[in-house]
Amino acid sequence: MDRGIDFLKSQINNAVMQHQTFVENLVDHEKQAEDARYRSLCARFIPKAQSHQRMLEDYQAELGAETGAAKKVLGKALGVARDLADAARESDFLRLVGDIVTSRQSEDTFKTFREAGRALGITRLQQLGDMGERDHDDFHREANRLAQQMFVEYVREGDTTGLNISPSASTGFDATGTSTSSTSI
Repeated sequence: MDRGIDFLKSQINNAVMQHQTFVENLVDHEKQAEDARYRSLCARFIPKAQSHQRMLEDYQAELGAETGAAKKVLGKALGVARDLADAARESDFLRLVGDIVTSRQSEDTFKTFREAGRALGITRLQQLGDMGERDHDDFHREANRLAQQMFVEYVREGDTTGLNISPSASTGFDATGTSTSSTSI
């Protein structure tokens, strides 16, 4: 296993590849989405995600950690796998859930960069991590809220025989997407 600067370079390389998948997902899903709310969520976050990607790539270049041919081939293979996975996800709901998972992966990486930057005294790494973690946290909070709304809508729009859904139950969400249910689990 790498140590020192080599370890840092490898982790930045991994973050660049992983986050690029997230950016590509958002761009593709904005075009594919049938749900206007989902399209809007993607459109609002694409500029932030692209900014994070540029910052990661800039830091990668500063460290001299440019990806080699093997990493680029791996990145392309991951992109093909992502495209195949998306083809199987025929609904906005499933694509959105996939985006949440990918965003959380990036958020965890950014949190690690922030805390490692603090511990090591690497201000650039800390700042990169702080900004990325904060924005990804905002994304998955909004995305989770939308996924919950879509879940309820998809159930209500279909056959609900045997589900014992109260006919007087509201949608369960207010105009901001916040749950209005007082039931605790």
